Amino acid sequence: MAAPFAEGGGGGGGVAVMPGPVNPIDASTQSKTCLKHSALKSPILIFLFFHKAIKSELDVLHRAAMAFATNLGGGGDINKLLERYHFFRAIYKHHCNAEDEVIFPALDIRVKNIARTYSLEHEGESVLFDQLFELLNSSMRNEESYRRELASCTGALQTSISQHMSKEEEQVFPLLIEKFSFEEQASLVWQFLCSIPVNMMAEFLPWLSSSISSDEHQDMRKCLCKIIPKEKLLRQVIFAWMEGVKVSDKSCEDNLEHRCQRWFSCACESSRSSKRKYVELSYDLTDSSMSCPIDEIMLWHNAIKRELNDIAEAARKIQLSGDFSDLSAFNKRLQFIAEVCIFHSIAEDKVIFPAVDVELSFAQEHAEEEIQFDKLRCLIESIQSAGANSSTAEFYTKLCSQADLIMASIQKHFRNEEVQVLPLARRHFSPKRQRELLYQSLCVMPLKLIECVLPWLVGSLSEEEARSFLQNIYMAAPASDSALITLFAGWACKGHSRNVCLSSSAIGCCPAKTLAASKELKEDIKQPFCACTCKSSADEKLMLVQEDEADDEKRPVKRGNSMLLEDCDACSGAKSVNTPSSSRSNQSCCVPGLGVSSSNLGSSLAAAKSLRSLSFSPSAPSLNSSLFNWETDLSSADIGCASRPIDNIFKFHKAIRKDLEYLDGESGKLNDCNETFLRQFTGRFRLLWGLYRAHSNAEDDIVFPALESKETLSNVSHSYTLDHKQEEKLFEDISSALSELTELHECLSTDLTGDLTRNSLESCDQNETVRKYNEKATELQGMCKSIRVTLDQHVFREELELWPLFDRHFSVEEQDKIVGRIIGTTGAEVLQSMLPWVTSALTQEEQNTMMDTWKQATKNTMFSEWLNEWWEGPPAPAAAAHKATSESCISLGSDVHESLDHSDHTFKPGWNDIFRMNQNELEAEIRKVSRDSTLDPRRKAYLIQNLMTSRWIASQQKSLQARDSEISNGEDLFGCSPSFRDAEKQVFGCEHYKRNCKLRAACCGKLFTCRFCHDKVSDHSMDRKATTEMMCMRCLKVQPVGPVCTTLSCSGLSMAKYYCGICKFFDDERVVYHCPFCNLCRVGRGLGVDFFHCMTCNCCLAKKLVDHKCREKGLETNCPICCDFLFTSSATVRALPCGHFMHSDCFQAYTCSHYICPICSKSLGDMAVYFGMLDALLASEQLPEEYRDRCQEILCNDCDKKGSAPFHWLYHKCGFCGSYNTRVIKVESTNTYCSTSNP
Repeated sequence: MAAPFAEGGGGGGGVAVMPGPVNPIDASTQSKTCLKHSALKSPILIFLFFHKAIKSELDVLHRAAMAFATNLGGGGDINKLLERYHFFRAIYKHHCNAEDEVIFPALDIRVKNIARTYSLEHEGESVLFDQLFELLNSSMRNEESYRRELASCTGALQTSISQHMSKEEEQVFPLLIEKFSFEEQASLVWQFLCSIPVNMMAEFLPWLSSSISSDEHQDMRKCLCKIIPKEKLLRQVIFAWMEGVKVSDKSCEDNLEHRCQRWFSCACESSRSSKRKYVELSYDLTDSSMSCPIDEIMLWHNAIKRELNDIAEAARKIQLSGDFSDLSAFNKRLQFIAEVCIFHSIAEDKVIFPAVDVELSFAQEHAEEEIQFDKLRCLIESIQSAGANSSTAEFYTKLCSQADLIMASIQKHFRNEEVQVLPLARRHFSPKRQRELLYQSLCVMPLKLIECVLPWLVGSLSEEEARSFLQNIYMAAPASDSALITLFAGWACKGHSRNVCLSSSAIGCCPAKTLAASKELKEDIKQPFCACTCKSSADEKLMLVQEDEADDEKRPVKRGNSMLLEDCDACSGAKSVNTPSSSRSNQSCCVPGLGVSSSNLGSSLAAAKSLRSLSFSPSAPSLNSSLFNWETDLSSADIGCASRPIDNIFKFHKAIRKDLEYLDGESGKLNDCNETFLRQFTGRFRLLWGLYRAHSNAEDDIVFPALESKETLSNVSHSYTLDHKQEEKLFEDISSALSELTELHECLSTDLTGDLTRNSLESCDQNETVRKYNEKATELQGMCKSIRVTLDQHVFREELELWPLFDRHFSVEEQDKIVGRIIGTTGAEVLQSMLPWVTSALTQEEQNTMMDTWKQATKNTMFSEWLNEWWEGPPAPAAAAHKATSESCISLGSDVHESLDHSDHTFKPGWNDIFRMNQNELEAEIRKVSRDSTLDPRRKAYLIQNLMTSRWIASQQKSLQARDSEISNGEDLFGCSPSFRDAEKQVFGCEHYKRNCKLRAACCGKLFTCRFCHDKVSDHSMDRKATTEMMCMRCLKVQPVGPVCTTLSCSGLSMAKYYCGICKFFDDERVVYHCPFCNLCRVGRGLGVDFFHCMTCNCCLAKKLVDHKCREKGLETNCPICCDFLFTSSATVRALPCGHFMHSDCFQAYTCSHYICPICSKSLGDMAVYFGMLDALLASEQLPEEYRDRCQEILCNDCDKKGSAPFHWLYHKCGFCGSYNTRVIKVESTNTYCSTSNP
C-alpha cells in the first residue's frame, strides 16, 4: 500500500510555507506491513484503505465495461452494470463530500492554497459521473458505438479518480501528517465518518471490508480502535456496520422484545429509597398512541414551522431594535434549520415519495426552498460585511421579507404534502411499512446531524408524542441496529424538558442501562446506576470537566474516560442556536456523544445538495461553500477588466481543447480505418503531445514559480505540477498503444494483400490479430477519452483558480515580463509548429490580439522580422510581397502580413518598388521616415541611409540579374570548383566551416563557401539570407539552396548536419540553433535547453544568467574595444556585471590593465582582494605634511554616492562601499575633517 515515512510533528496554527517538496507516500508499494505500521502511527493513513477499495472497484467496473464493449461472454448484463455504477457513485460521492466538509477545511487552516484544487477536482468528477449516467440512460444501448463509448467514459472516470487519489497520497496526506498530531488526525477521521449518512455508512463499511484482504481488515480494525472514541456503544455501532451484520427474518417487534427482556434499576424511581429496587417495566410494544405512524411526518413539519416562525420573529426583533450584534448567532440558527429542511426533503424525495407514487414529486418546491435559504444567508453575510456603511432600513426590510417568504413557502409546501402524500401512505402501507419508511428517512442524515436533530425534535414534542416517536424507531429498526437505536434514544432523551426517561416509558428499557448491563451481572454495584442522572450531579460533573478543560477549548476533543461527561452536553453549543426558547433539563440518558464539534452548523449543506444530485439534476453550490466563493471571486475579477498579457495562455488552452476534441472523436474510427487515416491520427497526436509538453514546461519553469514567489500564494501551484507529470505518463501510454496498433494494422494489411490461399491455422491467426486490433482500438479510444477529460479539467481549474490571481497580484508590466520569458524559452522549430496550431483554433480578432501581445513582449527583438520571413500566410500586397535581397532589405520588409502588425505604418518597400520610384517619390519617403517620431533614432538613421543608397543597390542587382541571364549553361562560373577544409582527408569546406556546398552570392553571382570567404576578397558584404542557389561540391551542380543535393548521382547527399532555411546557413561540426528573436543562428542546443532570449536586452543568454541586469537592446552596439558589431558577431561575447557586453577575447586583453567597464566605469568583478592590497599600501605610505590633513570630494563609480576621502594622488576609497573605483570631483584646500556623507 504505502511506504512508511517520518511522522510529522504536532499541528500548530498559522500558514505553512513548504521550504521544499514533501516526501510523498509511495502508493505503488503494496506492502501490508508498511501500511499497517503507517496507519497505526498516523490515523489519517486509513484513507489508503479507502483508496485501495475505490481503485479496486474502478478496475472491476472498467473491465466489465471493456468486456461489454468487446462483446466477450455475450457482452454482459447492462442492468447489473448499471446497479454497480449507481452504488459506486453513491459511495464515492459521500467520500468526496466528507473530505470537502472535514479534511480540506482543517488542512486549509494550517496550510493555505492546497485544498481548493482538490475540491474543484471533486466537482469535475461529479460532472464525469453525470455524463456517464446520461450515457447509461440513453436509448442507444444496442449500438456498437454505444458500447465503446461506455468503456471510454468508464476509463476516463477511472483515470481521473486514480490520478486524484494519487495526488492526495503524494501531497495532502504528508501535509496532514506533518501539521496535525496523532489525536488531531484521529479526530479528523472520526469527523469524516460521522459526516457520512447513516444509511450509506451501513453500505460503505461492509463494502470496504470486502475490498481488502483479511490481514488488511484486521489492520483497519486496529486503526479504527485508535480513531473511534473509547465508549463501547460507539464502537458497537461502527463495528456492526463494518462486519455487515444482516437482520434475521423475524419481525421487528419480536427483535425488539427480545432485546428488551431485562430487569433494570432506575435511580429516578428509587431516589427516595436507600435500597436498590428492581422495577419490572412492562409495556405493550405493539400499542401506539398514533394509529398511522406515517403521520409522524407532521411532527417534523410542525417542528420546522415552529423554528422558522421563531426565526421570522427574531428577524423582526432585529428590525425593531436595529441591533446587528447578534447576526452571527442568527445566521448559525438559520444554517441549522436549512440543513434540517434539506435533509428532510432529501429523505422525502429518496424514500417516502418513490414508495408512495413513482410520479409524485416535490423536487421543484425543494429546490426553490434551497434557493430561498441561500438568498437569506447571502443577505445576512452582506449585512455583516457591509457593517456601519450599510443602509440599515433597506437591510431590515429585506431580512424580514425574505424570512416571511421562506415561512410562507414552507407552509404551503407542507400543506400540499399532507394533503397529497399522507393519505396515500395511510391507505397503501401497513403500520410496519410506515415505520420502516420513517426509520429509513431518519438514516438519510449523518450521525453528527442526528445527534443535534433528535434533541431538537423531541424538545418540541409532548411526552406522548415523544414516546410514540421513539417506539416507532425501535419497532422499525433491524436487530443489527440495536446499538444505533440505543444511541438514538439516548440523544432524543436529552431534548425532553421533564424528569422522565422517555426510553424506559416508550420501550420498557433505558438505553444507558444497556451499556452497564454486562457489568451489573458480573458484580454488585456499590452505588445504584441511574439512567436519568439528576441535575445536581450532572452539574457537579460538568463543573469538574470545565475546570480541567477551561484552557483547552480550542484543542481537539479529549478522548477516553472523560468523553462520557463531555458528550452528555455535546450539543450544548447548538441548543442556544437551534431551540433557544426551550429549557431543557440535564436529566437525560447518559449515552455517549460523538465528540464532534457542532459549532459549525450548516457546514454540510453542500454535501446535502450533492446527495440530492445522486437522483436529481445537480443544483448550485451553497453560498457558504468554498466553490461558490471561488466563482464569485473569478466573476468579480473579470468584470470591467481589460485584456491582460497573461490571457494569451487561454489561447493555448483553446487550441488544446480543439485537438483533444479531435482525438476523442476520431479515435472511435480506429476500429475500421485505412493506413492514411491512422498515420494522420498519429501525427496529430504527436503534434499535440510535443506542443503540450512545451506549454506545461513553460508553466512549471516560469509561470508557477512566479506565482509561488508571492508570499500569499505559496503552495498554490504544486497540485498542477503533479498534474503535468501524470499527463505526461498518459501521453506516453497513448504513444505506446498507437505504436502497437500500427504494428497490428501492418500485419492485417500484409495478410490482406498476401496469398489468398490460406489454411485453417493461418485463418485462426488472422482472426486473433483482428480481435487484438479491435481490443487495442477500443482501449485506445478510452485512453483518448481519458486524456481529453484530464486535460479539460486541468485547464478549467487553471482558468478558474490560478489565472485570476495574476490580475490581483501582478501588474501589466510583470505579466509582460512573464509572457516574454515564456516566449524567450521557445525555440524556432516549436514556434513554427505552435503558431499555426494555435491560430487555427482562434478567430481573426483573437489572432490579432494574441500577436499584438507577442509583439509587445518582443518589441526590442527581431521577432517580427523572423515571423514575416517564415510565416506562410495569405497573399500580401504587391508592395510588400517581394523577398528582400540584403540584410538592410530584411529590416525594411517587415510588413509581409498586414494582419499580424497594425501598429507600424512606416512604408517598407521592396527593392523592385524602390527601383520603380522616381526621385521625388524617394525623397518623399525619406522625409516621411524622418518625421516619424515613433522610430528609434538608430533605426531611423538606418532606414534613411538605406533609402538614400537604394537606387544604386537596386540598379546593381538589376544589372547582375541581366548578366546572369546571358550566361549560357555551358559557361563556367567564378569559383565553380570544390574547396576543402582538410585537403588530405578530402573534407569539403573552408577555414571557417565544414560543409559540402558553396553558396552563390546574390550580390555578385560568384560562388563562395561562406560569407566570410566572400567578404575577404570582395569590396562589399554578402547577405547570406538573400542566397537562392548553391553548388554541391561533389557533383558541381548549381541548384536551389536546400539541405540535400537534388541530383541523382549524389543520392541525397546532406550538405551539412545543420541547415537553416532562413539564414541559409550550413554547419557540419557544431550544435547550432536558430533564435527567432535574434533572427540569427547561434551556437548552442537551443532556447529552453541551455539558452533563453532576454526580450529587454535582445540577446541569447545562458539559463544560469536568468537574473542578470537588463539593458534595453544591450547587444545592438559595437564592442567598446574593437568596435565590431556585437549582435551579428561570430566571436564569443561576454556579458559584464554592469549589463554591457564585449568580446571575450577583448575582455581578456582589456582586463590585463583595467578593471572598470570602458562604458560606465563600473568594476568588472569582485575586486575585494585588489582593494585589500590598496588598503595595505596606503597604510604603509606616508604623505608629506602639507597634504596629510587635506580632503577630496569623490564620486564612487560602483555605488554612485558622493563622499570625502583623504588626499592622495591616485587612490581614494569610498566610505560607503569600500571601493577604490572613484573619481575626484573637488579638492578641499583648507584643513577639514574628512567624513563620508550623502550629498
